[in-house]
Amino acid sequence: MARDRGDVIGAGVLWLAKWGLCVVAIAAGAWVLGVLVAELWVVILPVVLAIVVATVLWPPTRWLTAHGLWPAASASIAVLGFLGVLAGVIALIVPSVVDQAPELADKATEGVNRVRDWLRGPPLRIRDEQLDSAVDAIVSRLRSSSEQIATGVFSGVSTATSTLITLFLVLVLAFFFVKDGPRFLPWLHRVSGNRSGRHLEEVLNRVWVVLGGFIRTQALVSLIDAVLIGAGLVILGVPLALVLAVITFLGGFIPIVGAFVAGALAVLVALVGNSLVTALIVLGIIVAVQQLEGNVLQPVLQSRSMKLHAVIVLLAVTAGGSLYGIVGAFLAVPAVAIVAVVLRYIGEQIDEATAAPPDSELATASEPKTEPTAEQPNSRISE
Repeated sequence: MARDRGDVIGAGVLWLAKWGLCVVAIAAGAWVLGVLVAELWVVILPVVLAIVVATVLWPPTRWLTAHGLWPAASASIAVLGFLGVLAGVIALIVPSVVDQAPELADKATEGVNRVRDWLRGPPLRIRDEQLDSAVDAIVSRLRSSSEQIATGVFSGVSTATSTLITLFLVLVLAFFFVKDGPRFLPWLHRVSGNRSGRHLEEVLNRVWVVLGGFIRTQALVSLIDAVLIGAGLVILGVPLALVLAVITFLGGFIPIVGAFVAGALAVLVALVGNSLVTALIVLGIIVAVQQLEGNVLQPVLQSRSMKLHAVIVLLAVTAGGSLYGIVGAFLAVPAVAIVAVVLRYIGEQIDEATAAPPDSELATASEPKTEPTAEQPNSRISE
């Protein structure tokens, strides 16, 4: 007998309502989680950054431990080495900034004057009165905002202090992560039980592999970009070449957006500090290096381990930057990669649960079971 049309529609509406409630519940949970992350960001940020640093420090720590050093000594050497590299980079770029900043400021003033002369000439022919009024408006705006500027200075000092505290906390946490990290998964397995612990251990292992591979490979790709672009800037005599190379290296950790911003800054400095021809040559070098990275380095070195489409990467970087600034843009791609790892594992478990049984099992299940008779007694009973 055919089902009634109203019953079919009612069943469809109930199915849609059930899944709609599920989607609303998931969205509400995600919103609550976002609020908690925002409130606890001061605590969460050092932990996340420490995990990222730990992925870099773990290989040397593991090597030192394998060669007979205690875990504490291995972790200490790795952290001190990281601090030494960081201090060396700062010592490399700060003198260059101090030496070349006045010259660059003079060139910038000269560039502004050139722009002003160009605005006076054809085809715009802007009058001096209009330019002076625009400059006066900018100056008056700055004067009226002097209180806000002073507040910003104190805020900047507070931010610098907070940055130092965060950096110290990151290093301490990274030390304990690389020192006691191998004990974490067995402890988590014991606490959560065999069934849940097996899934947690597998997911966290995959997350660690993906995160470590991303950070180390991205560091290598960024280093190659920085060396090639920095060499071009040095050969062309662009001011602050070493600083721009370091910025290029750091920008490489923010896919798509970081390379664009670092390249634009290098072209701007070349335009102000040298000439239009030099800026165009720098632009050509940057485009060539980016093509090398996108078509050769990323596919070969990354081995498509992230398995993320460029659109997803761009949206993740945009969302992370708008929510949490530069740090959010830096952490956006690893966060999305971790979510992708979890979703892939869930998909694997669903596929395994819904997979058809093997043919042998189907054949065994379809065979009729014969009851034991007096003439043919059951073997277990006869025994």
